[in-house]
Amino acid sequence: MKCSQVNERQVRDDHSQYHLNRDFFFDRWTIILISSFLPPSLFTSACQKTPSPAPLTPSNAQAIKMSKPTLVFVPGAWHRAEIWEKVTSLLEQQQQPYKCIPIELPSTGGDATIGINDDITAVRNVILSETKHGRDVILVVHSYGGAVGQSAVKGLIMTACGFAQMGSSFLDAIGGSPPPLWRFDDSGFAVLQLPARESFYHDLTEGEGEYWVSRLRKQSQRVLKEGGEWVYDGWMDVPVWYLMTMDDRTFPVEAQEIFAKMARGAGANVTVREVVSSHSPMLSRPKETMEFIVEAAVSLAQ
Repeated sequence: MKCSQVNERQVRDDHSQYHLNRDFFFDRWTIILISSFLPPSLFTSACQKTPSPAPLTPSNAQAIKMSKPTLVFVPGAWHRAEIWEKVTSLLEQQQQPYKCIPIELPSTGGDATIGINDDITAVRNVILSETKHGRDVILVVHSYGGAVGQSAVKGLIMTACGFAQMGSSFLDAIGGSPPPLWRFDDSGFAVLQLPARESFYHDLTEGEGEYWVSRLRKQSQRVLKEGGEWVYDGWMDVPVWYLMTMDDRTFPVEAQEIFAKMARGAGANVTVREVVSSHSPMLSRPKETMEFIVEAAVSLAQ
């Protein structure tokens, strides 16, 4: 399904020079969200202090249009970039392979002082390293990764995620207090308090599920409860592709449907697809996840 065109919208009065320009941003910034809770965050921060792109010339415009976008993969909380390996492997095996760049978020590096701005900067730097060479970029984000990546883009592809408002932190977006899955502790980290295997990987084999539980990392709590000043409702500015995880025990499909309906009611352009999976479809349904990414990427490039 082809997403309809969206109008330009000036993002903020104090950053009016950083507006969505269809000639540039459509071919440079896109996002896919997979099982993502979504306080939008990156459009303003990624654009601040970012030089304007060089104009396309007749000699390079056609080559850029014909090339496939770079796919930048952002994991969710507690997870490392390796969670994307099944999907990136399939994408790299395509007859015309995609360039895939998985990102490690600083907030899972064991440092409790890391804030969401640090995660945003990590993603922004990778995006800019591609766009400065004239390459299109699609962000593929999972769960908390949606909070980091959503607002820096022209097209938006989402899975199992919510839509927050400008100025809201990740915690604000989910009601102001941690869900039963996790809690804040005195060490400065967000600690899982329900079985991770059931919460994230219940549709994997027991052995594979336990493997991924063993790969979970410490998660800075600052990125979850602070940082509203970085948040922007970029989903109002971009075409949205949304993959609902229908057997999600972390973010139930009923909640996903409410958020998608809310976004549509606010005027967002949302295309929905479904996959029967847990909160981690990139692990349990990698082929379907890959096909969703390709469908969205092709549509957004038209």
